[in-house]
Amino acid sequence: MSYTQFTFLPVLCYLASTFIITLRLFRRESADRIPRSAGIGVGFAGLVIHGTLLYQQLFTHAGINLGFFHAGELVTWTILLLLLTSALSKPVENLGILLLPLAAVMIILNAHFHTAHILSAEAPWGLRFHVLISLLAYSLLAMASVQAILLAVQDHHLRHRHPGGFIRALPPLQTMEALLFEMIGMGFALLTLALLSGFMFLEDMFAQRLAHKTVLSLAAWIVFGALLWGRFKSGWRGQKALIWTLTGFVVLMLAYFGSKFVLELLLG
Repeated sequence: MSYTQFTFLPVLCYLASTFIITLRLFRRESADRIPRSAGIGVGFAGLVIHGTLLYQQLFTHAGINLGFFHAGELVTWTILLLLLTSALSKPVENLGILLLPLAAVMIILNAHFHTAHILSAEAPWGLRFHVLISLLAYSLLAMASVQAILLAVQDHHLRHRHPGGFIRALPPLQTMEALLFEMIGMGFALLTLALLSGFMFLEDMFAQRLAHKTVLSLAAWIVFGALLWGRFKSGWRGQKALIWTLTGFVVLMLAYFGSKFVLELLLG
């Protein structure tokens, strides 16, 4: 089997896992026949193969390649790692219906388009810590965004007295809300740590090359902080929680991938 063919093995695993999870979610009789662990297990198989391939692509003699598509693939891999690990103890695997195909798409894009942005092997540990924490924060808040969408759909169906179909297969609304704000809380804590480490270990967070990224990251931090405060003080939920979560995530996505897209693909 060639390297290219081996690259598409995780794609097949992710799509198969998506199919199994979707089948269990939308067809009640399938949920009785197919164990919950089947979709999670196939997803983990893809994750292991994907991780092996990604390691070979990221770590070069010059350092870590965090080019646009490499970084995107690394983020989706991290998201799936968090998702599937959480699914072992919590009912969150249904988020994979959107996240698993997204990871498959990123593998295909990275196989066809190559960009390079090298984090030098001699980079200080503080900078590496900042990059790692930022990656984890982004991944958790991305999961929270998908969870918010699923929660909004569930809330809409229940309010309009249409609890049938796949809604019956979802956990109770209170459980879904608790999972959402657990993800946002953890993501907000990591984002706070990422910003603090950036100010500590980077020479100038407001330098011309970093200013837009810093400002947008701070704006996202304010949005998620306001959402958590609104939840704590006023019990925000439903549509309001969805709007604030997606707004914060879009701003955060622009902070990182927006700048990389402009610098590496448009100007590079």
